[in-house]
Amino acid sequence: TRSRIDAMNDRNVSTLWLIDADGSRPRQLMEGSGGKWSPSGDRIAFVREDANGNAQLFVRTTDAEGLESQVTRLPIAPRSFEWSPDGSQIAFVARVPMKPEDAIKLPGKPDGAKWTEDSPIIDTVHYRQDRVGLTNSGYDHLFVAPSIGGTARQLTEGDWNIGQRGIGVIAGSPTISWSPDGRTILVDGPGEAADPKTFWVSRVLAVDVASATMRRLTDGEGSFGEPLYSPDGSRIAFTGYPTHDKPAPYSDIYVMPAGGGAPQKLTSDLSDGPSSVHWAPDGRSLVFSLNKEGYRNIMRVGLDGRTRQITDGARMVNLASLSNAGTMAVTTSDARSPAVIATLDGNGRLRTLFDPNRDVLGDKTLGEVEMFWTDSTAATGETARVQGWIVKPPHFDPSKRYPLVLFIHGGPYAMYDGDFDFTFQEYAAAGYVVVYTNPRGSTGYGEDFTNAIRYRYPGDLDYADLMAGVDHVIAQGYIDERRQFITGCSGGGVLTTWTIAQTDRFAAAAALCPVTNWIGMSGTTDVIGWTYTFFEQPYWENPQPWLDNSPLLQVGKVKTPTLLITGEKDLRTPLAEAEQYFAALKMRGVPARLVPMRGEYHGTGSIPSNYLRTQLLLRQWFEKYDPTLAE
Repeated sequence: TRSRIDAMNDRNVSTLWLIDADGSRPRQLMEGSGGKWSPSGDRIAFVREDANGNAQLFVRTTDAEGLESQVTRLPIAPRSFEWSPDGSQIAFVARVPMKPEDAIKLPGKPDGAKWTEDSPIIDTVHYRQDRVGLTNSGYDHLFVAPSIGGTARQLTEGDWNIGQRGIGVIAGSPTISWSPDGRTILVDGPGEAADPKTFWVSRVLAVDVASATMRRLTDGEGSFGEPLYSPDGSRIAFTGYPTHDKPAPYSDIYVMPAGGGAPQKLTSDLSDGPSSVHWAPDGRSLVFSLNKEGYRNIMRVGLDGRTRQITDGARMVNLASLSNAGTMAVTTSDARSPAVIATLDGNGRLRTLFDPNRDVLGDKTLGEVEMFWTDSTAATGETARVQGWIVKPPHFDPSKRYPLVLFIHGGPYAMYDGDFDFTFQEYAAAGYVVVYTNPRGSTGYGEDFTNAIRYRYPGDLDYADLMAGVDHVIAQGYIDERRQFITGCSGGGVLTTWTIAQTDRFAAAAALCPVTNWIGMSGTTDVIGWTYTFFEQPYWENPQPWLDNSPLLQVGKVKTPTLLITGEKDLRTPLAEAEQYFAALKMRGVPARLVPMRGEYHGTGSIPSNYLRTQLLLRQWFEKYDPTLAE
């Protein structure tokens, strides 16, 4: 899938491309995304918008005619589709509308009258999703449809959703795996109506295609998912973790007999949870992607639990698929190069096939990207080794003094990495030294590092780590200390608003889609269940931690001019979170500006023109309070 910007219609457009396995003949097929080969290789299933603007599942033949057929016609996009082994059917997940039992019928409506549409009646705690809206009207279930198009058949039912809900989000992209004989489909989910307090519970479920009956292959209150049949159908691999009390547990890889039974744990003490797990063609090992200390590489684990690294280095390698011979299709990128299409053999030999952005960047001078480690000590005395990166302006001169902008990642359980980042390069091209780090709470450094901020986020630990990174860069001698700026989105917005209450060192701040009031956010976000894991007790039992860790309660100490931007439709960190903080700053006389970004859900740049606005609004704000420009 290759993406481009449709400037006339202010949207991102995806196209499907085909390239021969030797790297020759790259060519565009059609608009769409997520292409998957049929088992015989004669057709491609993909997703594209229909005439009504709804994403649907299509199939295209790969012969000279290239005929297309539409498989689904649904109001909400189907997800996670997979071909049956014989290519006759496609399984997918779709929303099943459900009417609440207490729905009423209004009396006295005249024929042809235009009355207000019925209001939703909400009785589930997770009833909304960012980029979808109110979603209490149904549940996600498994369907199969003829691959030539036709009537879809529902295989699962009930007041529960297919797919793990790791942070309480309504809809995900669950794994679907057909047995080699085509009789059974593996999915994940609770398999029964779930208690909102245990929103993370997920089990491996086996669904009989003919009878539409379902049985659990795992049980308990852990979170297990991404099930995959082995090539011969004798085993099932899956990822997950047992019952836990951590806000950010790490998954491991397990294997069990296809009929169920005691699972065998293959991995442990990984730097992060595994992703893109695939069986090797011989069924004796599994390969997967793994984040570690700011980079991503490919690993292999055998059925004996022995793990070895296939690739290494300061880059991001993303595993897409395996051929029957064991060759992997991957994308690989690094700090100076966006993703290229490549193949990888079992010995770690990479072969680049296609660089889709060479025409864009081939004649550009990019900023050098330098990785660093630094020591951090919090006010509590707790220490950590923190990784970060510096992006320097093109034609960097160490004898000059440059402005610094600190970017903070969201999450908080996420990881900045050494990948190519257009935003950072664009700031560097404008003359800024860009700094970004992975403070405690970040992933990729082991479970203890990630969960160090448990019950105290934001707080002393992540703040100390961020400042340690900034101080490390200042110590290099090329930063004008009067010209320090800070920004971040989501969890980065949280830490931006927290940081400016602890220090006046920054000339200006830009907090994008922040959370400033945990009690308020807990009832208005689409991740309600997850939010309640941030503190040991609910706020009605002990409100103090919820208040102590809310940036809004720290606003009385803020002197830094602050720009706040949130999508007007944001359901993850709703606009009210920024509005409360903005109002408090204005009442205190602190320079502040609020921008509700039109058309945006969570984040500020999913619409191309809004990405441009974000970059330019931040630049304008920083320049407004840059002391050297004011002079």
